[in-house]
Amino acid sequence: MKNLFTYLSSVLFVLFLTSCMSKPASQNSGDITGKTWKLTEINGQPIKLKNPNAIPNFKLNMADMRYTGNGGCNGVGGTFEIKQDVMRIKFNQGMSTMIACDDLETEKAFVNALLSADNYSVNGNTLMLNKARMAPLAKFVLQ
Repeated sequence: MKNLFTYLSSVLFVLFLTSCMSKPASQNSGDITGKTWKLTEINGQPIKLKNPNAIPNFKLNMADMRYTGNGGCNGVGGTFEIKQDVMRIKFNQGMSTMIACDDLETEKAFVNALLSADNYSVNGNTLMLNKARMAPLAKFVLQ
């Protein structure tokens, strides 16, 4: 009986210790800040660009709580709010240049996805911006 008690105590102690350990970065919801995220899908569809060298992207800077990026045609930026522990995010309307180009529709959808998102999820090197519990508004990969 004493051996069984010792064995169960040891198992419970090991379980307790492993539950307190943090997840590896690749499995963790992760810090999405300070990285450049390149758009791959918008509204469930792979992006189709006339200029494949101008892929929409953005980066979050925690130092000044600003995002910067490029919609493919124009620079975009503004402020953001993030709660990484619950994976909530809010992009605030900011500045944008106003140059016309062939991929303006993709840029408009990209900016709309940023401004509509209220949460995010991470799977490996893929970031998904979401609204409520709907399908992802946009998917990004690390650049």
